[in-house]
Amino acid sequence: MEIFDETIQSTCKATLKHRTLLHTSVKGKTVPWWTDDLRTIRKRTNALRRRYQRTLHNDELRENRKTQYFESKKRYQAAIREAKLYSWKQYCSTTPSNNPWNAVYKLARGKRRNMAAMTTLRKQDGTETVNMSETLEYMAQQLIPEDNNRDDTDYHRNIRRLTEQSSEIINDRDFSQDEVRQIIESFNSRKSPGPDGITRDILTLIFKIIPKTVTAIYNECLRRGYFPKEWKIARIIPITKPGKEDSQDPSKYRPISLLNIGGKVLEKLLVNRIMHHIQK
Repeated sequence: MEIFDETIQSTCKATLKHRTLLHTSVKGKTVPWWTDDLRTIRKRTNALRRRYQRTLHNDELRENRKTQYFESKKRYQAAIREAKLYSWKQYCSTTPSNNPWNAVYKLARGKRRNMAAMTTLRKQDGTETVNMSETLEYMAQQLIPEDNNRDDTDYHRNIRRLTEQSSEIINDRDFSQDEVRQIIESFNSRKSPGPDGITRDILTLIFKIIPKTVTAIYNECLRRGYFPKEWKIARIIPITKPGKEDSQDPSKYRPISLLNIGGKVLEKLLVNRIMHHIQK
């Protein structure tokens, strides 16, 4: 499994384009309505203002340059208003007739989600976290508790005992290539990948190239009763619950787990087999 995942990741790094986050410069475009024409008018207006302010010993010339500066300033302000109106009209026209429920609708309904900043959390003993690392660690402890067998009830202890016993049941038939392909293609291609970065589209291409190898891996997991540890790792995204933005309790966050697509395929393969067994 380690070789399989490393091979996919190294191949993707060598062949696919990487999307990098660009930090917007202060001098760059900071608003959607800004244009090169506005930049030119602003430079001319600032130049006229400096020339007017530096004219000190000639009252007639100073008054003339003052008039030129204010006229240019009015044209600049009018150009800004026109650019803002044009940009807003363009934004509103992004709503197509076949899908009116997009960004403009969400903005009008107040459904645009803002990115909430991580805040200090209050611990059970009354103290507060002092930095980001401590906040994240405490959040993980509260939202994703450790599986400690010392806290088991009799019911849980019995489950652990049953899972460690060897099963005498006859092995189920192997997964077919068509079965694996259908499961892979059933996932939404727009979903975010897990920590390994492998998306549904990437796994679909891999299966088209080496279907026997991918199917053999899932069948080996089935025969051994083994769920690869690489597929148990998740990226946790904490989402703030509505109305709890100002709370300091860890329960204000709803943890969203992004799992690796390989494990999600194996889980769905097993669930389908179990449901088929139950329903028949």
